[in-house]
Amino acid sequence: MTEQGVPGQGAAADLAGASQASRTEPGSMADQIGRRLREARLARGISLREMARRIGVSPSFVSQVERAKANPSVGTLYAFVTELGASLDELTAERPAPGADAPDIPAGQADQAGPGPAGQPDGAQLSWDPRTAAWPRIGAPVQRAHDRRRIQLSGVVWERLTHDDDPYTDFLYVNYAPGSASCPENDMMRHGGREFGCIVSGRIDIQIGFDLYHLDPGDSIHFDSTTPHRLSNPYDEPCTGIWVVIARREDNRVTGSPASASSNHLPGLL
Repeated sequence: MTEQGVPGQGAAADLAGASQASRTEPGSMADQIGRRLREARLARGISLREMARRIGVSPSFVSQVERAKANPSVGTLYAFVTELGASLDELTAERPAPGADAPDIPAGQADQAGPGPAGQPDGAQLSWDPRTAAWPRIGAPVQRAHDRRRIQLSGVVWERLTHDDDPYTDFLYVNYAPGSASCPENDMMRHGGREFGCIVSGRIDIQIGFDLYHLDPGDSIHFDSTTPHRLSNPYDEPCTGIWVVIARREDNRVTGSPASASSNHLPGLL
């Protein structure tokens, strides 16, 4: 799942965002995701310092994620994606993204008034309406289990269940290792859209607002993602599930609240 909360500060936020951030293997999906995050940031004219300020971490941590030197938590990755107006599909797509070799932006040039998510001016409203949305053409309807695109986070793994990119829906197979969580306990997250999840194996605790739910295999859940939420696995076995997030790109603009660093909540069991 993904969630948004109050932006963290400095080193403390880095620890929360990385939550035991692990080193990544060269040539891994983490390398591609780091490059795509950097490309998206540069394309939007946002400096490292400004990006760090917007999502509540240090510039050095942003750099480490972009260089695949650290794995962010589910919440922190969603914060990146939400702030950039991007999608998981864009991070994992096979097609190359332009701007990979572009020089970074001097802090003074972008820290003042960088564009908002998706290149929109700050405060611009985004509207997702399923009746008018331009759904992309489906090229390959089947995604084989052995060839899923995979994202390794801190204790959490997401595998995309769609072969084609989908700008409106995140459809994922998620795995929460024992002791893992989508975000810090005192920094729950929220974002646009709605989430739907079903537990395949293991158990998971999901807090939505002030309510805590304990889910067992076969249990399912759905909720408004703008409500602060957190997924955690305090048990001694992994938890796997199917998770769907619809219209996440509406992010906090749905409620008019500012985007926060914790707004990186990934699909439910992510």
